[in-house]
Amino acid sequence: MVYLDYPTGNLKRRANVQLLYNNSKVQKQCTDLKTAKKLFGGNAALAISLFARINAMQQASVIKDIVMMPTFHFHKLNGNMDGFFAIDVKTRRDPWRIIIQPLDENEEPYDPCNIDEIAGVVRIVEVKEVSNHYE
Repeated sequence: MVYLDYPTGNLKRRANVQLLYNNSKVQKQCTDLKTAKKLFGGNAALAISLFARINAMQQASVIKDIVMMPTFHFHKLNGNMDGFFAIDVKTRRDPWRIIIQPLDENEEPYDPCNIDEIAGVVRIVEVKEVSNHYE
């Protein structure tokens, strides 16, 4: 029989990504199951998937942890959404996505926002909206 000796006591805890919300409506959509289900037209599976994505972002140590997860389909937005990124709420087939913006330590947007250069240091992310891409 093998026994593993895990350290106990004060373990240094790594810092997680801090999520900020664009407004209280977005925050409620991302933290309240009833509001999330209403957003998705009663679809509980999408609401639970949204909560899982939000939880995964909160548990990441830097945004690179999210970028590297293929199921999230992290991608840059263009046009009037330049500087913003999106991840899928559930799958590529679903039109719902979470729009996010990486922020620096002063909670200001990066300018220019080159995700390849900043992914390893971003610890603050603003959730701008949860939206249906095709509406």
